[in-house]
Amino acid sequence: MLGLLLLISNSAWADIYRYVDKNGVWHFTNIKTDTRYRLYINTTRKTPSDYIKEYDIIIRQASKQFGVDPLLVKAVIKAESGFDHKAVSSKGAQGLMQLMPDTANDMYVENPFDPEENIFGGTRYLSLLLKRFKNDKALALAAYNAGPEKVGYYQGVPPFPETETFVKRVINYYQSYLPNK
Repeated sequence: MLGLLLLISNSAWADIYRYVDKNGVWHFTNIKTDTRYRLYINTTRKTPSDYIKEYDIIIRQASKQFGVDPLLVKAVIKAESGFDHKAVSSKGAQGLMQLMPDTANDMYVENPFDPEENIFGGTRYLSLLLKRFKNDKALALAAYNAGPEKVGYYQGVPPFPETETFVKRVINYYQSYLPNK
């Protein structure tokens, strides 16, 4: 009976692929029958330690490419999704670094639930914010959470409890990841 249950539960897991045709119609499938299909949802089961190891490599690569401290990227991921690559917020932010759909598109992220795409897109975005706010981590993080326009409007961290809490949380995680001196 247990074997049958395991067989049934395993057969329900399948990767999902998608593409958008020239008319803007989305196509989804669990069998990649055309080269236009790209992985949308990966249902491969991994242990949490597998993900952490994989994310560490991706974080280091993205951080190097975009000139962002990898510990800051790790702190943003911890605060945003708790390292859950399938996370979706009530406002529609997706993946590890909780990218909003428009931001994901701007950062060339086709699949926000793909850890590599999400981390590279989120790190690229964080890099742009750090440059815009002259490497002020608090302002860049506030812009990451509330949007750069709000930071500009308030000339600092916007007085929103969610944003203030987010900035403090990320800075605390960041400091906890720093090596003891």
